[in-house]
Amino acid sequence: MQKNINIKNKKARFEYELLDKYTAGIVLGGTEIKSLRSGRASISESFCEFNDRGELFVINMQIDEYSHASHYNHKPKAQRKLLLQKRELKKLFKEVTTSGLTIVPLTLFINDRGFAKIQIALAKGKKLYDKRETMKDNDNKRDLARIKKSFNN
Repeated sequence: MQKNINIKNKKARFEYELLDKYTAGIVLGGTEIKSLRSGRASISESFCEFNDRGELFVINMQIDEYSHASHYNHKPKAQRKLLLQKRELKKLFKEVTTSGLTIVPLTLFINDRGFAKIQIALAKGKKLYDKRETMKDNDNKRDLARIKKSFNN
């Protein structure tokens, strides 16, 4: 079992422009927390959605089945409820419905008290030219760091 669990969604920063970040709790059941503590989860394909009652759920989050469980294991891609304060939920709901923004998970971690938390962000999708610009900026930074390193040596 790993000491420090920190599962990241690397595609989110490339695909979306992040506007606002929140930390939410996750409602987990049974063997899901044990799988998370062993680091067997993925949030790369997941997104967040509101249901008809105004509750926020994370969709497509993959938590692998626990290896030491009996036949009463959890579903790997089940919808999982996110826990936020009421005013945060209202603000997110308003932004998503009026502006057409989306909510994407960034990192999944276990805090110091042992609870599973997920960092979500209110995001706006990037266009193709924005993605190219990001790639160009990253290449320029990498080249500049290479030049600085060779100059210092």
